Amino acid sequence: MSKPSVPRGTRDFSPLIMSRRKYILSAIENVYTRFGFMPLETPAMENLSTLTGKYGDEGDQLVFRILNSGDFLKDVPAAQQNDARSLAPYICEKGLRYDLTVPLARYVVMNQNDISFPFKRYQMQPVWRADRPQKGRYREFWQCDADVLGTDSLLCEADFIRIYHAVFETIGLTDYEIRINHRKILEAVAAKAGVPQLFKTITVIIDKADKIGVDGVAKELAALGLSAEQVQIILSLLDKTAFDHDALSRLSAKLGESEHAAKALADLRQLLLFCDSTEHVFLDGSLARGLDYYTGCIFEVVPTAVKMGSISGGGRYDDLTGVFGLKGVSGIGISFGIDRLYDVLEELQAFPSSNAVFTDILFCPMDERAISYCIPIAGELRTHGIRAEIYPQSSKLKKQLDYANAKHIAWAAIIGENEMQDNKVMLKNLADGSQQLIDKQDIERFMSVRA
Repeated sequence: MSKPSVPRGTRDFSPLIMSRRKYILSAIENVYTRFGFMPLETPAMENLSTLTGKYGDEGDQLVFRILNSGDFLKDVPAAQQNDARSLAPYICEKGLRYDLTVPLARYVVMNQNDISFPFKRYQMQPVWRADRPQKGRYREFWQCDADVLGTDSLLCEADFIRIYHAVFETIGLTDYEIRINHRKILEAVAAKAGVPQLFKTITVIIDKADKIGVDGVAKELAALGLSAEQVQIILSLLDKTAFDHDALSRLSAKLGESEHAAKALADLRQLLLFCDSTEHVFLDGSLARGLDYYTGCIFEVVPTAVKMGSISGGGRYDDLTGVFGLKGVSGIGISFGIDRLYDVLEELQAFPSSNAVFTDILFCPMDERAISYCIPIAGELRTHGIRAEIYPQSSKLKKQLDYANAKHIAWAAIIGENEMQDNKVMLKNLADGSQQLIDKQDIERFMSVRA
């Protein structure tokens, strides 16, 4: 019999890990709700027609496809049965969601008559990608999205910068960069280099700059047939600088006059006007965000104290709902990758120690009758928000205390014959070993101060 395992790129989450993940999720959700976002959930699976054609060719290849139920080969022509690429449309009608943005667009179109615009929603669910697993990259992972649909105001972009600051302040992450760019800057760069028709190809190459470096980008651009002068024009616009008016002036001088450049610079100037703080914010010409649906400002956040990829990203998409039949609905959103954010906080040892504690007090009954004595006392504590549990059998005290120590429980309430006879509870501080006998009616007041 083979040893049990989980598929590559997926993980089990222990109680400690789950507690820490919920700490991150709660922090993000708390900030989202403070900015007026409403919760939404969509199915784990979507029709492939919903998913494909929205993420570019590379993204489409990473969508997990689900085999049709039953005899999925019955309608496949014989000529296609030995060709995997042509076979797929016949045997797979559904796929696991690749992100939360496309399902959102589908939901908005289906429910457009019941939605008040601007529609602000947040969504925190797992997504799946048939990617190659590596550090910080999983096949099953959670995204924590917030999106606004139905307005093109740059105030939304500024609010997302504020959301980043608020989330990271809440979880104690101080070393990070919020990198921004504009898709039309990338179009202007391609046009200035004289190859506007290669915009998408150049964008894909630029998007790999953090992995292959500037030299790698130059090599791949040259492989497209670009001259050394054209390559240099593109590379000269890939620098990163603080996001301020001087940076936008320098960028304007480099890009020159073009429709795309004018639109991008106007947006970025408006965004800068709406920002009350640009701390941690950088204008990064190499930021491309390879997804096809972005049309305006784009974001990416990276930690600087830990070697890790982006922990959040997003941007403006002006017509994503249009592919489902609802034209003219501008949208913008960001997404936190909770798995990478977890890895960053773990490496920095930034999780609160309280995440390892699940119970405030353990009742240790010395015999079966003591269990009944403990039940109403523990119940009263729980009604006051104190996490209390009763050891489920009358075992030796050492065994019960070992259990408490293993769970990092701070207090043990030892109940024996004498305690029951006198309506008392023997409380033991498991940190220093001290004990005190108190009336059972006083235990709630005692624990409320210390829990």
